[in-house]
Amino acid sequence: MITSIKETEFTFPGQIGFYKGKVRDVYIFEDKIAMVATDRISAFDVVLPKPIPYKGQVLNQIAAKFLAATKEIVPNWVIDTPHPNVTIGKRCEPFKVEMVIRGYLAGHAWREYNQGKREICGVLLPNGLKENDKLPEPIITPTTKADQGHDEDISREEIINSRIVSEEIYLNLEKHTRALFEKGTQLALDKGLILVDTKYEFGMYHGEIHLIDEIHTPDSSRYFYEKDYDRNQQAGIPQKQLSKEFVRQWLIAHDFQGREGEQIPEMTDSIIDDISKRYIELYEKITGDTFQEIVTVNLSEDIEKAILQTL
Repeated sequence: MITSIKETEFTFPGQIGFYKGKVRDVYIFEDKIAMVATDRISAFDVVLPKPIPYKGQVLNQIAAKFLAATKEIVPNWVIDTPHPNVTIGKRCEPFKVEMVIRGYLAGHAWREYNQGKREICGVLLPNGLKENDKLPEPIITPTTKADQGHDEDISREEIINSRIVSEEIYLNLEKHTRALFEKGTQLALDKGLILVDTKYEFGMYHGEIHLIDEIHTPDSSRYFYEKDYDRNQQAGIPQKQLSKEFVRQWLIAHDFQGREGEQIPEMTDSIIDDISKRYIELYEKITGDTFQEIVTVNLSEDIEKAILQTL
């Protein structure tokens, strides 16, 4: 029984291209794409050597739920989700920028702030903040969208001046990002969670901006428990996070942050099982639904058939 899938190598009628991302395999057709959420896992922009059972299913199903819940704010790329690991969607031309929005000082932003920086992506931050403090208002800290290697912080002015996108489009991306974050914040609070930070990716389809990729998943977002937040902050206790941060922290504890010369620590069966269980826990907390594990003899064959039938 195959419960995880590291990569796919399909060939479909009408296929004109293929793209292998950090964790997704994308089959390209004339006006649509078939995206397979594999069980690969990445951290610090490095793909780790072993897959995590059910991770792809978790991410794909969370994304499908929240894309459906936000389609009135901005059109999105989804046409169908014929399998828990598969989304069929419109073939959009992606913008080479990721729209990161932060309501709290956590993760990468905190690490930068803790090193003394008070300006991130052109946004000034006040002195005296602690890790995980709520920011005076949500800030947008974009990054470049790298095909290979590390995404890099970039400011609004740099994006516009370098013509990565036009000023008109960028301002629309900011507007959509804030509206999506507001909606995501409310959906999270409904589940007793705080949406700490997240990222959105956009593309153009037939002259209209569309939301693409995944949204509000533990790989693209960070959540805290709302009921514990104030008490933990006042006591100086670390917030329990619903995000991929626990994987990053495990790597950091083993002296790996994706830098040249660093070795990825051994991913034992125990570690893989722990990460898989955490992803399932994240799914159930974020969606409020009970996770239904795929039961199959051959996950790869099931995925291929689902795509063929939909196409």
